[in-house]
Amino acid sequence: MHTNQTNKLWYLLVLFTLWQLAITLLSDGFVLSFDESIWHYIGRNWFRNGLVPYAGGADNKSPFVFAIFGVSDLLFGVNYWFARVVATLCQTAGIYYLFRIAQKTAGEKAAVPAAFCYGMALLWHATGSKYVAFTETYETMFLLMAINRYLQGLKNTDLLLSGILAGLALDFRLSAAFVALAIMVHMLSQKKFLNVLWFAIGVVSGVLLLVAVCMLSGISLRELTLNMLTDNFSRGSATDHTIAYKLQSLLNRFVLSPLALLYPLAIAGLFARKQLGLIILWLLAVFVVINFIGIYDVVHLKEILPPLAVLNGCAIAWLLERYQLPLKPVLLIICVLLFPGMSEVLDNAEILLGKAPAKLTYGKAPYINPTEGDRKLLGKWVRDNTQPHNLVLVHSFGTQVQAYSERISPSTYFNITQTPVAKARFMHDLERNKPAMILIPMFPEYYNLVDADLRLFVSRMVSRDYYLERCMYNYKIYRVRKM
Repeated sequence: MHTNQTNKLWYLLVLFTLWQLAITLLSDGFVLSFDESIWHYIGRNWFRNGLVPYAGGADNKSPFVFAIFGVSDLLFGVNYWFARVVATLCQTAGIYYLFRIAQKTAGEKAAVPAAFCYGMALLWHATGSKYVAFTETYETMFLLMAINRYLQGLKNTDLLLSGILAGLALDFRLSAAFVALAIMVHMLSQKKFLNVLWFAIGVVSGVLLLVAVCMLSGISLRELTLNMLTDNFSRGSATDHTIAYKLQSLLNRFVLSPLALLYPLAIAGLFARKQLGLIILWLLAVFVVINFIGIYDVVHLKEILPPLAVLNGCAIAWLLERYQLPLKPVLLIICVLLFPGMSEVLDNAEILLGKAPAKLTYGKAPYINPTEGDRKLLGKWVRDNTQPHNLVLVHSFGTQVQAYSERISPSTYFNITQTPVAKARFMHDLERNKPAMILIPMFPEYYNLVDADLRLFVSRMVSRDYYLERCMYNYKIYRVRKM
């Protein structure tokens, strides 16, 4: 790598690290997001209370994610920043490896523009900018490392290591299997059959690392399979959406989205005379898996950004060479075109400097869904008004409340999961473990999105054994009657 290119790369890495930290840390409420609260709760139960994942809280994520948040709680208590800082550094590492991949596949002049486009696109709200601590960040980093090692390596050990890295990506998110398959298809297209074997051995080894961690930690492999795979495609799961919903979401995420800004140059990059076969397979694999899952969450788009960025870098390099353009003005134009929204960052910076945050009115119809920051305050109230050994049930829409209360839920399914397995387990858990406090939302989302049988089950329990103590932040708070 030339010294000039190295300097430019390090400038970009520092720039995007600081920019990402500003966006993710200066977020509304300075609070764990809905999903982060789930992972923090499960991680805390694992590291602080000895309740392993899927027993101390169920979710469809990898134990590795819970471990990151468990370490965060172990070191700093309930906080929102540690996991985001760690993930930001991993994302920065991903930018570095994308630079190396672009060098190898699209040429030296394409590397900086590709890394720049990738870094800018990661900062968009449309790609989950502030949600950097999600599984897609770790999955994508390991996939970038795997593809870089595959392209740079000449030995069987390089192929083995590439496979192990792809397996680690798969450990964080199963959708990585599609990209691993794309890599093997690329090997087959070059008739390198032995390479496929070495790579596949590596992938299996990486997956077995997760299995070994589970076995040593006492995590049930059956529960691991249920939560990470099979229960995600059953009735009532996160993927259970209508065709109309999926088509509208596809339109919103891929067409009516800033992502479309990357398409013109990506299409131009397809016609460049470069070694882009793997990049195209990578792009197709990610597009297929996003549609296969069918949730179309903004963070899922993090997976498709790397191949799009390489194609953009390839096209920009061709323009620079064809018209003898200087790099810096071109990067400035790209920065203007791809510049992320910063209003939330600026508003929260003002709050840190002393501006009073806006306050919502609670306790009056129409009952609004409280902000994440107010759920955090409610969680702290619950913590201060219960004993450490008390069980607390927040019946849906309350993962922040559960996390910041530092209290254990009476059910493994403490979230809104409504698959048949989850509903049966939830009712079974509550019949066995009576909570000292129950919080029930008053806002319309609770009645519109939580199944009637679950609401009726909790309502009957409350009417039989609990009394209403107060309402806070549009939650009814019930305490158990003394027996």
